[in-house]
Amino acid sequence: MHGGDELIYQISVWLLPALLAITLHEAAHGYAALRFGDDTALRAGRLSLNPLRHVDPFGTILLPGLLLLTGSRFLFGYAKPVPVNFWRLRNPKRDMIWVAAAGPLTNLAMAFAAALLVHGVALLPESSGEWVFENLRNAVELNIILAVFNMIPLPPLDGGRVAVGLLPQPLSMALARLEPFGMLILIFFLLVLPSIPGLRINPLSDIIGPPVRLLYQIILALTGHW
Repeated sequence: MHGGDELIYQISVWLLPALLAITLHEAAHGYAALRFGDDTALRAGRLSLNPLRHVDPFGTILLPGLLLLTGSRFLFGYAKPVPVNFWRLRNPKRDMIWVAAAGPLTNLAMAFAAALLVHGVALLPESSGEWVFENLRNAVELNIILAVFNMIPLPPLDGGRVAVGLLPQPLSMALARLEPFGMLILIFFLLVLPSIPGLRINPLSDIIGPPVRLLYQIILALTGHW
């Protein structure tokens, strides 16, 4: 392929997996919150499986696109957060765990489904089979990465909120107070630290790499690829 054709092809095999992985992750939070008594997302019109309801122009489109164009080894993105009022949950501390975990669990379910669907690629014409296979392979990889990344125990990530719900009250309050600084901490580890000249480490990849590889192997085994 020529350079322009290759770029278009790469966008085409990443766009749908990224859009579904990021936006359905957010929708899952809203459905879980409703299940536990908070209808904030429903009243805001965000309780929808329509990805367009959850797209954030920068986080869903521009940021993953820039990372893809620059050949980043770590593809990351986010959607507009679904509004959740934790104090409207029937048991805020306990139910917060399930609402937060719903997003990563949905990503793992999508990774599992995509791995299963790979078995059907052989039934497709060769001209379209390769494209469908690339979409499904990217969906498996991206959903696992998003699930693991979001379970880092740092608010406002889902893992941080799960930790706040699980920890004893003094520790959970201390962790919750980090939330206003959570994104700055992530940006430092994701973008700043790896770019320091002479510092050949990537803490974020080192943290999420092993569990991502383990989950990838487990899903491939469970779906009959090994």
